[in-house]
Amino acid sequence: MKYLWLFLGMIFSFCIMNCHRFVDAVENPGTQSEFTKNGCGDDGQTGSHRVRSGNNDPRFESYDRLISEFMKKHCVPGLSIAVTNQGKIAFSRGYGYADLNSKETVQPTSLFRIASLSKPITAVAILQLIEQQKLALDDKLVDVLDTQIQITQAGDNFDPRWNQITIRHLLEHRGGWDRNKSFDAMFQPVRFAQQNGMKPPANQAAIIKAMFSQRLDFDPGERYAYSNFGYCLLGRVIEKLTDQTYESYVKKHVLAPLGITTMKIGKTRLADRSQNEVHYYHPETDKSVFAEDLNEEIPSQYGGWYLEAMDAHGGWIASAEDLAKFAAAFADPDHCPILSRKSIKIMSARPAGLAGHEEDGSPKDVYYSLGWSNRVLRNGRLNQWHSGSLPGTATIMIRRHDGKNFVALINTRVSPSSKHLGLAIDQLLHNAADQVTAWPR
Repeated sequence: MKYLWLFLGMIFSFCIMNCHRFVDAVENPGTQSEFTKNGCGDDGQTGSHRVRSGNNDPRFESYDRLISEFMKKHCVPGLSIAVTNQGKIAFSRGYGYADLNSKETVQPTSLFRIASLSKPITAVAILQLIEQQKLALDDKLVDVLDTQIQITQAGDNFDPRWNQITIRHLLEHRGGWDRNKSFDAMFQPVRFAQQNGMKPPANQAAIIKAMFSQRLDFDPGERYAYSNFGYCLLGRVIEKLTDQTYESYVKKHVLAPLGITTMKIGKTRLADRSQNEVHYYHPETDKSVFAEDLNEEIPSQYGGWYLEAMDAHGGWIASAEDLAKFAAAFADPDHCPILSRKSIKIMSARPAGLAGHEEDGSPKDVYYSLGWSNRVLRNGRLNQWHSGSLPGTATIMIRRHDGKNFVALINTRVSPSSKHLGLAIDQLLHNAADQVTAWPR
């Protein structure tokens, strides 16, 4: 009996700790508590899982039903989805609240931070430069960016293996950085700013300069290790070769040809929230990385890291419809407005070595190509996807083998039962699509 009471006490303590995280005081702006107080588990009409916007199409009842269940289970404040079929948007809808305090509802056109869904967009821009013969996949990064100044400044701390890194390595996350062994360079904005003698947060140039004094974690090309920093470097390659900002080039040459006009690089601070952008909710605080309130406890999603420096790997804000147009652009490779058939094929190619193969040389069922994760199905066809995650944000974009594409954007990342809601909603999107019996023509 003594041990039973001890066990029950442990469960009670666990519940209290987790309830505290998810039922915090509303005074802390942007925390998960606002949502919990305003609707999670609420069976009344105020529950965000009951709130919908956009056209009601009975053919897509499965999405409404399954997403409502998902939102209630995971305490989701707001969510937006878009679904395409054969290159066209077939269904898009907003669910829940973009802002809990004002009861502003999520719309199909609401803007969300898309986090790492930025990477496929950057990869397309790089492939365009290759088509223009301004670049080649096996060009050395140090030659493209002309990094002699940074190398000289690094002195004896410079790792000569930098000289081996190619554009292909960066696209395939084979550049030599492993955040599980060292750290993620894009989340060191105070450390690198101080190292460069500047006010925090550090921008891209300061981060790159600092990283030239860091040892690589493995030989470039040896294996796969997810690297935000590698895609930061690709953004600078685009700027170097086009004499434009990364954002300007992508808007004009990647997004505009697809009819996407609302996407932009987001801002970190809540005061700089864009028009039509959702509010983000996260249960934890962090220390500010901004000079004006450095080290003060703030909502993590609004100053615990620096979104503007993450442009090429995670900085865009977009609507689900925007991203659905992007995903559908490759449905007909012979008439794609942003890439050639050859480039689209290259974009999905299996990487060499351990990145694409097991140690015995057999091909992996899942591999990362140029900006996409790929799963090989039994019939040899591919499912492609990318997920995204930041405090207050969870996203996923799926290109399915049958020509259907799914995008889901969520304005919180975690729940009591999931650390990444973008991954948690993955199978739901497939299941909902499989239950649609009559697709619009």
